[in-house]
Amino acid sequence: MELFRSSNIDWLGKKWYFLGFSLIFSVAGVLSMLFWHGIPKGVDFTGGTQIRVAFEQNPNEDHIRQAMNKAGVHDARIQRVSDPSGHAANKVIIALPITSATDQAHDAGRQAVESALAANYHDSKATIEQVEIVGPTAGKQLQSQAFLATVYSLIGMLIYLWFRFELIYGVAAVVAVFHDTLITVGAFSLTNQEITLTVIAAILTLIGYSMNDTIVIFDRIRENLLGSRRESLSEVVNRSINQTLSRTVLTSGLTFLTVLSLYLFGGEVLHGFSFALVVGILIGTYSSIAVAAPMLVAYQEWRMRRGKSASLPAGKRVKA
Repeated sequence: MELFRSSNIDWLGKKWYFLGFSLIFSVAGVLSMLFWHGIPKGVDFTGGTQIRVAFEQNPNEDHIRQAMNKAGVHDARIQRVSDPSGHAANKVIIALPITSATDQAHDAGRQAVESALAANYHDSKATIEQVEIVGPTAGKQLQSQAFLATVYSLIGMLIYLWFRFELIYGVAAVVAVFHDTLITVGAFSLTNQEITLTVIAAILTLIGYSMNDTIVIFDRIRENLLGSRRESLSEVVNRSINQTLSRTVLTSGLTFLTVLSLYLFGGEVLHGFSFALVVGILIGTYSSIAVAAPMLVAYQEWRMRRGKSASLPAGKRVKA
């Protein structure tokens, strides 16, 4: 099925618009991470206690916060849980910052929350459904492992593309994926949403998805370079993007609709995961066309300015 049979869009002619778009969102995310919200880490990385409480009636967040303060539980973060079930509005998450590395301190925090709820909610019962406790050491280990998992995945993809194509192909693809990751994390910072382990899983997923989309375009560029030596690289890249445009739109469009449904109807548990994929798929599809492919042309122009060969290597043939 082809949506665009004879598209002839000059993608590279719009590269400065693409560059401006990427700079705006990248810089906004970086500024937010540095000066505004920072990188909002969840309890998985910062450590602390997270308590999920269900109420029989619709709770008032200010009332819960006042009850916590009276019981000596300060700096508690109250977050309402959105869930498609009928009791969605009657659930909240009470997150307590870490104060000590000992188990006694975590138990004391939980007991203080239980006492505050029992003392202030006689008529409308409050039931603790789930308690998550993460110590500071475990939080730092998870943070380090999440960072290393992302870095190792990028290095592994760079090596694969270096072997399968040429080094410049791998560099362009990794830069595009790093661009996707930066904008996605920046979106979490701008919206002040917590980054948890499920969000890291989503980021690793979108890294693979974006890389796959980029490889499809690169493979078509390589095929066209092998079959046409008279066209300039810019013409070959434009033609390759247009030839794969139907596949890109169909694949990315259907995937986007799926993760958008997860974001709208999946509930609180999947909210961060689906938000990362919604942003990541949009940016990943965009970067395959607007970041990775133009880098190949920029590399060629750089070689020409240095007086080297003007043609980009078509890539290595790999025997089956």
